[in-house]
Formats: sequence, structure tokens, C-alpha cells
Amino acid sequence: MAEQLRRELSELIHGELKDPRLSGFITLTDVEVSPDFRHAKVYFTTMSSEAQSADALAGLRHAAGFLRSQVAQRIKLRVVPQLHFVYDESVERGVRLSHLIDAATADADGRDDGNDR
Repeated sequence: MAEQLRRELSELIHGELKDPRLSGFITLTDVEVSPDFRHAKVYFTTMSSEAQSADALAGLRHAAGFLRSQVAQRIKLRVVPQLHFVYDESVERGVRLSHLIDAATADADGRDDGNDR
């Protein structure tokens, strides 16, 4: 259910929404649906600045009602979940950690430990 909801929302966001706050590259990374299907947390990330990510969050929250109604037409469910959009910082955090590891590895490789005889 969560994966199908993620796919449908992704198509709707990229194909139906004309909000300028959503003009950047938005990727839905995960959807968590509550056991009773009444709520869904929709995690997203952008390849933009922090300010643009905040704008994207505002745009998604503004469009939540429209998106929910469109999902109701596309997926036949008894209950269509309320959509709660959350910025996913895990991708950004992973990139930052990767850069730190690369920098530490480069420093270690370039270090002279005195054992080069």
C-alpha cells in the first residue's frame, strides 16, 4: 500500500501540480501508512537549498488536499489517508558523512607515518 501511494503521489506531483514552489527536483523517498490507513507520512527530499526545501514543504502541504482527492480517484480504498509531508534529511546527512569519510581517507593516505623504507 505504501509503495503504491508513493508511486501515485510522485506521478501527481510531477505531472499535475503547477505550484512554482515545487518546480525543483523533488523525490519521494518513503511513505509510512498508519495501521488504520487514516494517516500517511510522506518523506521527500530535494536537490535544492534549505530555503527552497522549506518552500517545497509549504507547497506540498498546500497541495495535500488536492493530492488526497486525486489519490482517491486513482486507488480504490475505503479510507484515503491524510497526507503529512516531512522533509527527509537522511539523504543529505548521508552525503555529508560520505564527504567526511572521503576527506579522512584522503588525509590518512597522504600522511607520512615514517615506515616508508
